[in-house]
Amino acid sequence: MSGVFLGTSDFAATVLEILAASEQGPRLVVTLPDRRRGRGQTEQASPVADKAGALGIEVLKSGNVNEGEDLERILQIGGEWASICAFGQLIKEPLLTELPMLNVHPSLLPRWRGAAPVERAIMEGDETTGVCVMRLVAGLDSGPVAMREVAAIGPDEDFGSLAARLSEIGGRLLVAALEAAGRGTIEWREQGEEGLTYAEKISAEDRQVNPERSARQVHDQVRGLTPHIGAWLQLDGDERLGIRHTAVLAEGPGAGEFAEVEGWPVLGCADGGLRLERVQPPGKKEMDGDAWLRGSGKNLLGDRGQS
Repeated sequence: MSGVFLGTSDFAATVLEILAASEQGPRLVVTLPDRRRGRGQTEQASPVADKAGALGIEVLKSGNVNEGEDLERILQIGGEWASICAFGQLIKEPLLTELPMLNVHPSLLPRWRGAAPVERAIMEGDETTGVCVMRLVAGLDSGPVAMREVAAIGPDEDFGSLAARLSEIGGRLLVAALEAAGRGTIEWREQGEEGLTYAEKISAEDRQVNPERSARQVHDQVRGLTPHIGAWLQLDGDERLGIRHTAVLAEGPGAGEFAEVEGWPVLGCADGGLRLERVQPPGKKEMDGDAWLRGSGKNLLGDRGQS
């Protein structure tokens, strides 16, 4: 049934692992080419390439699946349905028509179509999200949905935890959708436009903490960007303090000010405050907030003293 799987990210690697353990396992995995990553800028394969290699599945690293030898290879393997998840390339004609694809998308469509659905759901304070398996069409995440499952978002859950849960749901739903397609019993439901929102790619502005917002809003921002992207607060000068884990407090100092509360740094917001439980100072490794406060963070307290 599933001759080809297209994916690139960690999320897609988990989906692939679940798919490969089923009778719907792919014969060919397509992913993006190796790219330079990290401080050393060494070339590294995508998580999906690594996972496929470990599973013994043929890997095609393609800079463009829509033409040339890569297109020919994908169509040669074919299958009744291909599957795709967080691939990173736009699928165009003729591939879009010649090889039907089931797309795993981590949101409750039509809410959060687009590039960063898990991050945006958390950052907006959504209490629920989910996974949909839909038919890939030319429009952005707009195809009809075959499978859908709702998942709660914990009030303090971050991207890492939520994405891990959603990827397991996505793998399970994809297997079920491929099985249904094979039996000819798959059913489609059009998304409609009610409740439509777009999950734009995370920008530099999205990462900067603004203490003029509420403590809850900043808390949601931080957890939506942890651990893979990271939120940061502008300090005096050009220094940036990475903020990795926070706790919402009912009270705090003035917006943008710091106070020490029971040995921990507290950042004042528009209402309430945030205890900074994990931070990453400029040029240093991530550390507990109280350790940072005992060091360079002490300088930010000024004359405000302790609470």
